[in-house]
Amino acid sequence: PFLTTNHAPPFLSVLVPVHNEAENIEPLIAEIYAALEGNIPYEVIYVDDGSTDNSWPILQELANRFKRLRIIRHRRSYGQSIAILTGVKAARAQWIVMLDGDGQNDPADILSLLAVLQAPARPPNLQMVAGYRQKRQDNWLKRLSSKMANGIRRRLLHDNTLDTGCSLKLFSRRAFLAIPQFNHNHRFLPALFLRNGGQIISVAVNHRPRLHGQSNYGLVDRLGTGIIDLLGVMWLQRRSSVAEVIEGHLKPEE
Repeated sequence: PFLTTNHAPPFLSVLVPVHNEAENIEPLIAEIYAALEGNIPYEVIYVDDGSTDNSWPILQELANRFKRLRIIRHRRSYGQSIAILTGVKAARAQWIVMLDGDGQNDPADILSLLAVLQAPARPPNLQMVAGYRQKRQDNWLKRLSSKMANGIRRRLLHDNTLDTGCSLKLFSRRAFLAIPQFNHNHRFLPALFLRNGGQIISVAVNHRPRLHGQSNYGLVDRLGTGIIDLLGVMWLQRRSSVAEVIEGHLKPEE
C-alpha cells in the first residue's frame, strides 16, 4: 500500500494528510524538500484520505521522482484523525512533524520547531512542539470560530496551548501511539499529551492564504462534534493517573 526504502530510519517523518488537494500537492512537497534537504535525515509521508480528485495519481507520479516520498491511500475518507494515525503507524522516525496539505502551513517553520526540540534547555519530558498562528490568513468567520474554540478548550482542558487548531506540530511518535485513539482526537492532541505526563512548548509560526481548493471542514462540523469530543476529553483527564517511577533495573533491549 505504500512505497518503502531500505535506508536507516530517518530522524524526522513529515506527515501530510490530504483529501482532494490535487493542486496543492506538488508545490508543498517542493517546499518541504527545499526546507529540509541537507539539514536533517527525513522522510515525507502523504496519506490520501479517499480523495475523489487527482490527488492519488499526482502522488504516484511524484513518488517516482522524489525518493523520500512515501504514499498511502485510504479506500474511502475516514477523516483527518484516522489519516494521521495511519501515517504515524507507517512512520519510520521517532519524531513526526505534521502539517496541513492545503499549503497554509509554511514548511520553513519546521526548522524552528526542531530547534526547540534540540535545545539543551528543553523540558525533560518534551513530547510536542506546537505551532501557533500569529497572523491567520483566513476569513473572519474561521478566525472567529477558531478563537472561540481555542478559548473554550484552554479554559476547560488547561492544555497550555495557544492555538490547538494549528496543524503544524512536532511530536514524539511513541507518545502519540500511547494516547487514546478516537475520531477527531487531532483537535485535542495537546490535552491528550499532557494527560499522559508529557510537556508542550508553543512556537509562533507563519500562516498563509489558501491558494487552491477549499476547506474540507466547516464551522458546523467543528462545533457539533467538537462539543461532544470536548466532554469526552474532560472525562479522560479526570480518569487519568500517571505513575512517577523513582527507580528501576531493566535489561537493555537486544
